[in-house]
Amino acid sequence: MIASKYIIFAIFSTIINLFFQYISFAIYSGFLSLYIAMFLGTFAGLLSKYILDKRYIFYHKPKNKKDDGKKFVLYSLMGVCTTFIFWGFEMGFYIVFKYENAKYFGAVLGLSIGYMIKYFLDKKFVFKD
Repeated sequence: MIASKYIIFAIFSTIINLFFQYISFAIYSGFLSLYIAMFLGTFAGLLSKYILDKRYIFYHKPKNKKDDGKKFVLYSLMGVCTTFIFWGFEMGFYIVFKYENAKYFGAVLGLSIGYMIKYFLDKKFVFKD
């Protein structure tokens, strides 16, 4: 049951991420646009995934806003390595295949790998109580 929910939430957060990237590219396509889009998408996906994981995967109820803030920071730090995996795949696909939409395929693959790793990191280090 948890695995099914986690996969659904990962797919949802991936869609949110890619949607924000798509919107970013629609608004701005100049210098560093790929990096700006990746950052905006990553933040939107991170925020949605944190809320869903906290409530429906790990059933964490923060004691207060400070506790919630600390969990979010720790959750974000656990995502740094997995974000590099995701960004690496996205940029790698874009560079290797030289096809505009290749970056999205790389992003989906990188996010999938990253989310699998992130679950275990979050379980062990973030939501351990």
